[in-house]
Amino acid sequence: MDTPSNPAARAVAEPAALGWRLLALTYDCLPMIPLVMITSAVFLWMNGGRTVEQSPGLGVLELAVMWLLAGAYFTVSWRRGGQTVGMRPWRLMVLATDGKPAAWGALWLRYLVAWLTPGICLLWTLVDAERRGLHDLAAKTMFVRLQPPAKPAS
Repeated sequence: MDTPSNPAARAVAEPAALGWRLLALTYDCLPMIPLVMITSAVFLWMNGGRTVEQSPGLGVLELAVMWLLAGAYFTVSWRRGGQTVGMRPWRLMVLATDGKPAAWGALWLRYLVAWLTPGICLLWTLVDAERRGLHDLAAKTMFVRLQPPAKPAS
């Protein structure tokens, strides 16, 4: 179900524009705030009330834990329903290029490439004919906007 070439698929979903991606990403920052705060509080407690700057090794561990927790949020959301909290209001979805739910490995690869190429991965959507980011190309996924449900006939 590659949306650009399949007319039936285009009736249901189309590649999402950069603006929709940015709206979803902004909205997805909201669940990240408590995640970061709780993780920081746990590491502050583990370090006897001292900040991790005073313990560089612990700081690296804290960042790794935050990265994994954020990755779990995104990949589990994408795998369970194709959407994060930030994607739902705008009917956005991550799918494999065949239109099926993406595999776990592909979703973690998508997340990793997005973090390794911040900004660039999204800007790539402006030059790709199918609006895929670098992370979508690497993971063989697509980020689509679903058409609104049909209104019932009155």
